[in-house]
Amino acid sequence: MDKTYQPSAIETQWYKTWEEKGYFKPSGDGAPYCIMIPPPNVTGSLHMGHGFNNAIMDTLVRYHRMKGHNTLWQVGTDHAGIATQMVVERQLSAQGVSRHDLGRENFLDKVWEWKAESGGNITRQLRRLGSSVDWSRERFTMDPGLSDAVQEVFVRLYDEGLIYRGKRLVNWDPKFNTAISDLEVISEDEQGSMWHFRYPLEDGSGHLVVATTRPETMLGDTAVAVDPEDERYQHLVGKNIVLPITGRIIPIIADEYVDKEFGTGCVKITPAHDFNDYEVGKRHNLPLINVFDRNAHILGEFTVLTFDGYESSHGEKAPESYVGVERFAARKQIVAEMESLGLLEKIEPHTLKVPRGDRSGDVIEPWLTDQWYVKTADLAKPAIEAVEDGRIQFVPKQYENMYFSWMRDIQDWCISRQLWWGHRIPAWYDNHGNVYVGRDEAEVRSKYSLGDDVSLQQDDDVLDTWFSSALWTFSTLGWPEQTPELKTFHPTDVLVTGFDIIFFWVARMIMMTMHFMKNEDGTPQIPFKTVYVHGLVRDSQGQKMSKSKGNVLDPIDLIDGIDLEALVAKRTSGMMQPQLAQKIEKQTRKEFADGIAAYGTDALRFTFCSLAATGRDIKFDLGRIEGYRNFCNKIWNATRYVLMNCEDQDCAQDGSDDFELTVADRWIISQLQETETAVAHAIETFRFDLASQALYEFVWNQYCDWYLELSKPVLWDESASETLKKGTRRTLIRVLEAILRMAHPMMPFITEEIWQTIKGLAGKSGDSIMLQPFPRGELGKVDAEAVENIEWLKHVIVGLRNIRGEMKIADSRKITTLFRNGSAADQQRLETNRQFLTRLANLEEATWLEASAEAPLSATALVGDMEILVPMAGLIDVAAETARLTKEIDKLQKDMARVEGKLNNPGFVDKAPAEVVQKEKDKLADMSSTVGKLEEQVAKLAEL
Repeated sequence: MDKTYQPSAIETQWYKTWEEKGYFKPSGDGAPYCIMIPPPNVTGSLHMGHGFNNAIMDTLVRYHRMKGHNTLWQVGTDHAGIATQMVVERQLSAQGVSRHDLGRENFLDKVWEWKAESGGNITRQLRRLGSSVDWSRERFTMDPGLSDAVQEVFVRLYDEGLIYRGKRLVNWDPKFNTAISDLEVISEDEQGSMWHFRYPLEDGSGHLVVATTRPETMLGDTAVAVDPEDERYQHLVGKNIVLPITGRIIPIIADEYVDKEFGTGCVKITPAHDFNDYEVGKRHNLPLINVFDRNAHILGEFTVLTFDGYESSHGEKAPESYVGVERFAARKQIVAEMESLGLLEKIEPHTLKVPRGDRSGDVIEPWLTDQWYVKTADLAKPAIEAVEDGRIQFVPKQYENMYFSWMRDIQDWCISRQLWWGHRIPAWYDNHGNVYVGRDEAEVRSKYSLGDDVSLQQDDDVLDTWFSSALWTFSTLGWPEQTPELKTFHPTDVLVTGFDIIFFWVARMIMMTMHFMKNEDGTPQIPFKTVYVHGLVRDSQGQKMSKSKGNVLDPIDLIDGIDLEALVAKRTSGMMQPQLAQKIEKQTRKEFADGIAAYGTDALRFTFCSLAATGRDIKFDLGRIEGYRNFCNKIWNATRYVLMNCEDQDCAQDGSDDFELTVADRWIISQLQETETAVAHAIETFRFDLASQALYEFVWNQYCDWYLELSKPVLWDESASETLKKGTRRTLIRVLEAILRMAHPMMPFITEEIWQTIKGLAGKSGDSIMLQPFPRGELGKVDAEAVENIEWLKHVIVGLRNIRGEMKIADSRKITTLFRNGSAADQQRLETNRQFLTRLANLEEATWLEASAEAPLSATALVGDMEILVPMAGLIDVAAETARLTKEIDKLQKDMARVEGKLNNPGFVDKAPAEVVQKEKDKLADMSSTVGKLEEQVAKLAEL
């Protein structure tokens, strides 16, 4: 082995070997175990959430593979409709070409070209994370098999009356001209204004003051609402007002939606341009007046609808000066006109949540448009029952409440998008607007008995990306064909996901799977048995990682390292605001003056596991990963020690019992059984933090810090018997080999590299550690007497080390130690552990004193009732040590006087913040305590 651990030298090589040899494929033996990867966007690159998510999944998969399961980790990527189309459109724009210039078919050819050339970045990064997915089964949500599944589901749902087309309010992105999902909308606080307008009463008796943050939508107002309990306006309910600018007569209504404490207590209701207003409008059967076109410009003729879906025949025209005006320009124009009419009461600054498209950055407009919908109420019922009766378990269980709250109040799902990239909706229209649904045009003509004289045009829209990913667990396994893989691996075992997509993906997968997948007895089949929900990865301050905050960490940078200049360039690239870029550059240079070191994949994965406490958001800081990089070094150096003492030696691996175990050997074997049991239980119960904690504690504190030291008195003692040495060598190598197998699911690379080096010495054979059995703890092998002996020994050694530290006695200097006031068991343990104690504590001699015997002046430590005495005579230079301590006391007393002066000064105590004053008081108390301890030591020295 190399002297130093270099992760870059081993990781890529081992992953290539594993993949080439097919170790990631299902073995075909054992009970099936399957995890479906949440398909990352093909456009994307790994972020910390991916890194965390994959570390957890791979830990589970490697663990179950080692347990002998027929394991499949299904991999694939999502076509990411709007994100991918945006990337390709941006490339074309740089060439002065639009998708409309190319036409649909040629544009899609360009997207597929891009996917072939650049779409593999995410899969390369998954390999760097060590994810042991079955690459031979890689799927893509637009590949032919999954496209067939999508068409099949759409057609069946339509034929069952569960898919329909209707005009509803949607999140509309005016930049991309498409509906988008709630998950693609980011709402953040922005500074805006609250305009207070006077709406005149129709009878001329006065006016109402209406407060709004969106004056541009007032052209579509169809009512003014007040709180039914608001005494100020109760007498006006049922009357009408004259809507300024348009002259439209609209009613005053009472609705509990209104908060009488907000604004003036009067709310304009625009059902066609606000989701809450839409619900109010539905309750009061108000007309819906759409004033915007698809680009959010004012229409020349408004679209007027009823909630039954009928369009008004007469329509309503916009004021001429507003036709074609962009919405925010219209806002300014309306405010100016209201002011000129004397109807602007006041303008107040107001902070509000502004919804923006996560890809376009444009303000999202609630907009009435024809879209395709899935009726979800009936689909939700069995999906709710599956969680209620425990067929599907959420871990942590608290997330069931989030799931139920959404599913029990579920709304129909808008599944159409106005894009070109995606699964095109399998629906055709004739010249009269009649709709026909089928898998292709030929099936449509046959299904609906349409002759060749009927001209058909396929719907231009594509399906929401979440529609195809809702079929992920069964479409990837070959459905609608009844494949052997589908029979073997469905339902899957665990879904690992973040809480933020429980609604968008988890719930929809459950609904779709239970509708289309059936057990042999005809009952609905669930998609997975467990949903493990993890938190979001945040920075060390608990802030959400975002490019605008400049706190994003790239997991690949943590693995491979990155210099400061490259990190600055990465964090500031593409920023349109120079001031923000400068701020982030300054922040980055301060925080990462030396760049980011290369920590390796294993340290990163182990860090993720250690942070995986149930359901909580994860604060990630570099100190933690640096600590686990040191942990990798610890294992590496421990292995080098083991090899130095075991290579070319008899390690008792021939099956004979010609060896003898020391009490230390029996102790570490006992500790190993308990650790193996704890780690396995923690992984089985999704407590990856406890699994990593148990492993770390055993490896660092028990095996490395204690057992390796306890092995030296045996291995380095020429008088020790060969059977004892063989027993110790056997224990050293066999415990290390078990550690490697236990750690492998969390740290695959370093464990494979070391295992290949030591497997022969440990009596193991095989091509890879990942194909070895996971260690099984046998608590019956725990030797309680050995554990008690070594725990006693550890306490004694720690006590002696503390005495050395306090009295400044060099570790290299031998000391005499006396014991008294202990039990017969303590005396026995002293004899049992004398060899270890003498070597590890560097003792001249160790003597047991009778309780009545007088001891010389000594430094003392306690282990239970037993006293450990170290006589001081001759160990230290009394005069020099007294002078040193006296000097330290003098310095502290001067510091105390300074702090006392500050605390006695009313100008400081009265004006300084309370926490600053308390800090000074705490400092004084600490110094006083230290002076007292130092004076005690001086007094002891005076007695020598």
